[in-house]
Amino acid sequence: MASYSAPKFLTELLHARSPSGYEAEAQAVFERHVKPAADLFTGDALGNRIATLNPKGDPTLMLAGHMDELGLIITYVNKDGFIYFDTIGGHDRTVISGRRVVIQTEKGPVKGVTGKRAVHLMDDADRKKVPEIHEIWIDIGAKSKKEALERVSIGDAATYDHEFELIHGSIGTARAFDNKVGAYIVGETLIRLSKEKAKLAAKVVAVATSQEEIGVRGAMGSGYSVDPQVALVVDVGHATDHPDCDNRKFGETKLGGGPMLCRGANINPKVFAALVKAAKKLKIPYQVEGDPRPTGTDARAIQVSRGGVATGVVSIPLRYMHTPSEIVDLEDVERCVKLFVEFSRAITRGDYRTW
Repeated sequence: MASYSAPKFLTELLHARSPSGYEAEAQAVFERHVKPAADLFTGDALGNRIATLNPKGDPTLMLAGHMDELGLIITYVNKDGFIYFDTIGGHDRTVISGRRVVIQTEKGPVKGVTGKRAVHLMDDADRKKVPEIHEIWIDIGAKSKKEALERVSIGDAATYDHEFELIHGSIGTARAFDNKVGAYIVGETLIRLSKEKAKLAAKVVAVATSQEEIGVRGAMGSGYSVDPQVALVVDVGHATDHPDCDNRKFGETKLGGGPMLCRGANINPKVFAALVKAAKKLKIPYQVEGDPRPTGTDARAIQVSRGGVATGVVSIPLRYMHTPSEIVDLEDVERCVKLFVEFSRAITRGDYRTW
């Protein structure tokens, strides 16, 4: 198989450490790559990064992908220097222990390991239990509370020390494809559209949103301030093509099968139809997923912002969500960028997708 090269913008986002509420590294990457292509670029009090193209266009199209990821937050240090934490976002407790982590501090990164009692020191009943968060700690090699607190502070955030790597062709693994791919897609879409701005009717606003993992908080504020008529939200979705995934419960979607286009209550039917039309025009493979309720994405906030927004959701198929080693086919990411570019080009003046 020919070698595959991942886009620099995407790889820099994947390396950025940005738990919800601590998004500074991802903000800097997004700004560095997207600001030069934008007519206007700003941040806000929630930490969103908002890039605007063709500011006098109509309608306003908002493209949203969140840049935050799961993390850990330091809450207590015991007398022996072991660090206790709580989780930022929805973690699977079975995969937390035995991980290398990086703690972000005012003095720079501090490395550590998540620890718990070894299996040899457990009885049969203990071995069957999933450890509670307070039964796991971070070990930074400190010998006392004083020494630990000279290196870290209460409220510092940590992320798993698992970096992006291509494992076969365009198939990659990273700790935070969820949702650095989304922030990349909306930013890269604006960059490509900037090269043909004269063809755009719409005002296009690409937003790298903050704090999605703890309740779509960045989308609430940016959905209000951007005030779009149409919005596309991009996140990751579950590829159900692996063992122990019952398609009767979870639907049928696969890695490499193209972007997943959502249908359901959170989705404007005209936006969905336009996404399908764009995919067919480009001959891009796509998959359809049905969701009967507000999706677990920024769309749940943006759709009902102000007087309501014609919203669509596109997901990148992903295996092993919310683990330190998520898997994505980067061809699906590129297909989604092309889909968003075509959707944006096709919007005509005054088309607010009311129905």
